[in-house]
Amino acid sequence: MKQAVQDLFALADIKIDGSRPWDIQVHNPKFYARLLSQGSLGLGESYMDGWWDCKSLDQFFCKLLEAELDKKVVTWKDMGSVILAKLVNLQSASRAYEVGRRHYDLGNNLYKLMLDKRMVYSCGYWKDANTLDQAQEAKLDLICKKISLRPGMKILDIGCGWGSFAKYAAEKYKVKVVGITISKEQAKFAKEVCKGLPVDIRIQDYRSIHEKFDRIVSVGMFEHVGVKNYRTFMGVVYKCLDKKGLFLLHTIGSDLSQATADPWILKYIFPNGMIPSIKQVAKSVEGLFVMEDWHNFGQYYDNTTMAWFKNFDKYWPKLKKAYGERFYRMWKYYLLLGAGDFRARKNQLWQIVFSKEGVKGGYESIR
Repeated sequence: MKQAVQDLFALADIKIDGSRPWDIQVHNPKFYARLLSQGSLGLGESYMDGWWDCKSLDQFFCKLLEAELDKKVVTWKDMGSVILAKLVNLQSASRAYEVGRRHYDLGNNLYKLMLDKRMVYSCGYWKDANTLDQAQEAKLDLICKKISLRPGMKILDIGCGWGSFAKYAAEKYKVKVVGITISKEQAKFAKEVCKGLPVDIRIQDYRSIHEKFDRIVSVGMFEHVGVKNYRTFMGVVYKCLDKKGLFLLHTIGSDLSQATADPWILKYIFPNGMIPSIKQVAKSVEGLFVMEDWHNFGQYYDNTTMAWFKNFDKYWPKLKKAYGERFYRMWKYYLLLGAGDFRARKNQLWQIVFSKEGVKGGYESIR
């Protein structure tokens, strides 16, 4: 077993009990069988259990993914999750609130200490930024400029999080915002930070929206929609968007079309989540929208997740009592897996601008 794992890791220039930052130190010999029999889930759970360590998990994951080792260990559990996703709508209306309860409701204090001052939980725009705060403010302003916000407009924010975009757009661009979320904790926080502004925060699934808006944005929420619901989602946006309106979709994107996500991520981080491909997005908008602009800045998610981990690690002493050591290892694994994944360019970050009938004279791309 050990030799098989050594040979596998050698393909990615990773050594067992090596001295380089990306090498791993194995503490429990049962690790080898667990990895080979359970794949991604076994790798993640054995780390949470303290069976192995690595000085630089982000470098480990970058090397592992660049060598495509994730495709070389496929287990029956992996196949089972794919089959289940094909048979069942894992992101149905009845399941929509599960990720809110299990992920976004973990505690506002956790996210307040980990995120930037505006509480933005999506990729920052680091083009001219040196800090997380700067990168997130630049991203919010980039979105506002891409959809040409003007005073008095009515905006729908699908997946409004802790109200960062709604507050920014209402304050800086003098617009009215309806923000919807499936998280009680997010809604509570967003209502407080947006108090006194023309912002309406609601706990609501996107399928129940029936109003008209001048502009619609969805930032870091489409990853919870699911391929079986992409067309429904786009239909709701089309129905709710003014004839001359613009819709901006900010989403993680996959290089491959899949029906499910990584088993460990599904079990511990984002239940029922999945990342769309170009093909899946294109199919969902065909006959509905004109694609005006497609901007990929996935390389900046590496910067963003590393900044989140730095904050999380720095403030862990304040969180430890509430969450415990196993949570620390789980959250560290999640954040540094994300950094390595985007550094290896296996996932992307897309901002896509759509119109209903095409912008007359053409859309001017903003970067």
